[in-house]
Amino acid sequence: MKLAEVFALVAGPATDVEFVAYDGSRAGTPGGSVRLELKSPRGVSLMLSSPGQLGLARAYVAGELDVDGDMYTALSQLADLGMGHLTARDKVHLAKALAPYATYRREPPPPEEVRLHGRRHAKNRDGDAIHHHYDVSNQFYEWVLGPSMAYTCAVFPTSDTSLEQAQQEKVDLVCRKLGLKAGDRLLDVGCGWGTMVLHAVKNYGVTAIGVTLSRQQAEFAQQQISDAGLEGQAQVRFQDYRDVPEAGFDAISSIGLTEHIGASNYPAYFSFLRSRLLPEGRLLNHCITRTDTRQKTQYRKGFINRYVFPDGELVPIGQIIDVMEDEHLEVRHEENLREHYAMTLRDWLVNLDDNWDDAVQEVGRGKARVWRLYMAASRLGFERNWIQLHQVLATRTDDRGSAGVPLRPWF
Repeated sequence: MKLAEVFALVAGPATDVEFVAYDGSRAGTPGGSVRLELKSPRGVSLMLSSPGQLGLARAYVAGELDVDGDMYTALSQLADLGMGHLTARDKVHLAKALAPYATYRREPPPPEEVRLHGRRHAKNRDGDAIHHHYDVSNQFYEWVLGPSMAYTCAVFPTSDTSLEQAQQEKVDLVCRKLGLKAGDRLLDVGCGWGTMVLHAVKNYGVTAIGVTLSRQQAEFAQQQISDAGLEGQAQVRFQDYRDVPEAGFDAISSIGLTEHIGASNYPAYFSFLRSRLLPEGRLLNHCITRTDTRQKTQYRKGFINRYVFPDGELVPIGQIIDVMEDEHLEVRHEENLREHYAMTLRDWLVNLDDNWDDAVQEVGRGKARVWRLYMAASRLGFERNWIQLHQVLATRTDDRGSAGVPLRPWF
C-alpha cells in the first residue's frame, strides 16, 4: 500500500485536499483548496512517533510535511479526520503499510520542542516557560501583532473593525469595567509589552505598575514609557507577580495570565490579588478556558504544550469563578468573547503570512511554522467552541457588603 492510499483510507473521499508523497503516490482532490506534501521517510517516522496532533506537528515543524495553501483552511479540512469510520480490515491494512516505518530509525523531535525541568509552576520553571514563548523576538511579535503589541483577544465592535482598533477597544473595555479614574492605582499582572499600562495612564490618568516574566517585554515596555515621558506615572518590571510588594491598588487587570499559572495555584493566585486590592477595589480576569467540563486530563503532551505554552492549563470558566468566590472576590459580571478571539487570530495569521520571509529570517523556519500552526489551530478551536475567552469582573467587597459598583452595568 502506497502512502497516498493510506491518506485516502483515513481521509475518505470528501476531503478537498490534494496529497502528494515522496514515493510518487497521490490522493485526494487534484487542485484542491490545500496541497499536502510528505517529503521523506523521516516525516512518516515523526508522525508515527506520536500518532495524532503531536506527530503531525513534528513533521510539519521539521519541514518534512509541507502545507501549500492557507493553514487554517488545511486544518478545517482535516479537523474531523479520525479512525472511527475504518473497519477492522482497514486497520489491518494500515498496520501492514506503516510497519516498515515503525522500525525506521527513531527520529528526535525538532529542536523547537521544549521540555521543562523542575517542579511545575516553581518560579524558575515558570520563568523558563514564559521565556520560551515570549522572548522569541520583539520584532517578530511586532510583525504578527501589529502596532498595538497586544497579544490577547481583541474586541471587535463591528465585523469590519480593524485589528488595531479592536485591540484599543479591548484595553479600553477593561479600563471601563474597572471604573478607572484619575489618581487611581492600577496593577497589571502579566502585562506583556505594556499596552494596558500605557493606555490606562494616557487615557485615564492613573498611575500603573505592570509586571512580566519576559525580560524582552519589560525592556520594550519600559522604553515605550520613557519615550512617552510617563516615567513618573508608569513602570513595567521584569518580576514575578508573587514578588510585588505594593498593596492598596484600586484596580488589578490580569489579561492572559491565568492560563500559565496552573489550576492548583488558583486559590493562592486570587488570594494574592485580593490582598493587593483596596476594599471595593476591582479585578478583571481575562483568560482562555475550555468547554468540556468532564475532561480531567490536561493536554500536557500535545502540540500546544510541547511547542507553544509549556505548562499551560485550561479549565472551564465555572472552575475559575468558583475559586474567585471562594477567595472572597465577588463576581459582578462575566462575558464570553470567543468569536472575537477567532477574528483576532485571523488577523494575526494575515500579518504573519504578509511578513513570512522576514519572520523566517528573524526566528527561523521551524519557529515560524510553530506560530503559523498554533494560531491557525487556535482560530479553529474558538470558532468550533472547543475553547472560549472569558472576562470576569470581581470586587473585593468590604466587610459591610459594599461592592462599590453602580446598580447596572456602566461600561
